[in-house]
Amino acid sequence: MLLSQLSYPNECRGGGFATMISPGMRDGTLAVLTVVCVLAWGCGGSGQPRETSAARAPEWFTEAAETSGLRFAHFNGMSGDLLMPEILGPGVALFDYDNDGDLDVFVPQGRMLGAGKTISQALFPPRMPPPLEGRLFRNDLEARQDGTRSLHFTDVTAQSGIHATGYGMGVATGDFDNDGFIDLYLTSFGANQLLHNNGDGTFTDVTEKSGTSMTGWSVSAVFVDYDRDGWLDLYVGSYLRYTVEGATPCFSPSGARDYCTPNTYKPLPGRLFHNNRNGTFGDVTARSRIASEFGPALGVSAADFNGDGWVDLYVANDSQPNQLWINQHDGTFRNTALLAGAALTLEGKAEASMGVDAGDFDNDGDEDLFITEQTGEGHNLYVNDGTGAFTDQSARSGLAAASLGFTGFGTSWFDYDNDGWLDLLTANGAVQTIQALVDARDPFPLHQRKQLFRNLGNGRFEEVSAAAGAAFQLSEVGRGAAFGDIDNDGDTDIVISNNNGPVRLLLNNVGNRKHWIGLRLLPGARVAIVRKTGPTLWRRARVDGSYASANDPRVLAGLGDSTETPTVRVTWPDGRTGEFPNVAIDRYTTLAEGRAR
Repeated sequence: MLLSQLSYPNECRGGGFATMISPGMRDGTLAVLTVVCVLAWGCGGSGQPRETSAARAPEWFTEAAETSGLRFAHFNGMSGDLLMPEILGPGVALFDYDNDGDLDVFVPQGRMLGAGKTISQALFPPRMPPPLEGRLFRNDLEARQDGTRSLHFTDVTAQSGIHATGYGMGVATGDFDNDGFIDLYLTSFGANQLLHNNGDGTFTDVTEKSGTSMTGWSVSAVFVDYDRDGWLDLYVGSYLRYTVEGATPCFSPSGARDYCTPNTYKPLPGRLFHNNRNGTFGDVTARSRIASEFGPALGVSAADFNGDGWVDLYVANDSQPNQLWINQHDGTFRNTALLAGAALTLEGKAEASMGVDAGDFDNDGDEDLFITEQTGEGHNLYVNDGTGAFTDQSARSGLAAASLGFTGFGTSWFDYDNDGWLDLLTANGAVQTIQALVDARDPFPLHQRKQLFRNLGNGRFEEVSAAAGAAFQLSEVGRGAAFGDIDNDGDTDIVISNNNGPVRLLLNNVGNRKHWIGLRLLPGARVAIVRKTGPTLWRRARVDGSYASANDPRVLAGLGDSTETPTVRVTWPDGRTGEFPNVAIDRYTTLAEGRAR
């Protein structure tokens, strides 16, 4: 599909950007005509579905980005050349950068791609917040004594000292120097950045000083203490050997120009950096054997998959076999994915894996895997037997059939209704043009709606998107998704980043109708929430998973209608264990070795 073949739409779709290219330019210049339609900045509408006048019950999820001040619109720099980086970013991060007890937001930004091309002045009218760089939003949540809350975000990028002006992809969060403040690692098409949190609201770029400098194309990364020494190490997944100058023209089955598949280019190996405990890292990629096998990585999850007390890595590759790196306890890893049944589908096929998450959806005490795939493939569910061996239950669960028409990216195991069973959400958006949208002369024919799947507790899932709220009917090019309790009311909210469109904030209105337990723990800790009635709930304090994004590190587990105070058993990252009886429900409790607060 050539974007120059498209005409202007009759109305803006989903609150995103639509960039039009004027054909026939022979002197090396490119005329870029742009229609901008961003939530809150106009274009003849808000981009939100209209409410009827009839009375209606509260939606399960309410879209609240505009009303809360979380105003961000991604720009992918598409120029008509159909360059692959245009269709991947951005991710999104939820993290408490100022330690005030609520979750702040960081979103990477794109920029123009291609030498000699310029951004039309029409792209950024005065009402659009400049400039083109990743943005940090401070959560100024106010919780009143009567239980009501006022949620508002403030853009604090300028005063934070963050200058993320590269072509941003993803973000990882973690306190790499153990000073009590969460730092940021930004992945890019270009040069990555490590930003140190100074503890005073500002950040310093320490990329070169820290030894974590990387150039190329990285998407997902994760801070993880793989050697159990109490200091966070860093894994960075790499994607393709790709340059704008060397881009290969690709075509759809109809013969029209289209975005290339990843098999057009060679993949890059991922990198593993060991924390030297002095603010620097050593590159241990070769020594750890992580680089012995690699593919075009898009998602990564860090969890103890074989139950030996050491964290492992699962890497989701785009159209090549996925990897399950089992920790060998000596600084090395071994890829067991093929033998473990987690590299390929039941049919022996390598699919276009994008997002990934690990969680105990069946409440049997081990980490199962969910991986989002491309349209026509169906998402995958790999069920763990407790030893790190998996069975493909994608078809039996109902997830494969329900997702065949979608390309999934950001995702997570999360209990949206707090009934004690982990559910799923997928942020969807295609990577190759959707012919029906092309025929409708859509300017960015990749958009799809989101999906919400309810865990039925019997190994099967039911899609409940239609009942989840108007936000689930918005058709957008979904990419990153970060999950966490943004308003601290005891249920999980979601921030979704859209390619070439606005960020969405989905506030959960249904979860806190049930009881819950919230735990602040050392990242990497695993907990068993033991109840007298109902199965033990297994959770971990984590930020990893999804796609190019970072989640709330707190544990939030639904307890249904039960009011009993459970016993919490913790396995700390160093392998030691502790038990905390009668932990209070319907509030957050900080657990540290030997004490609860």
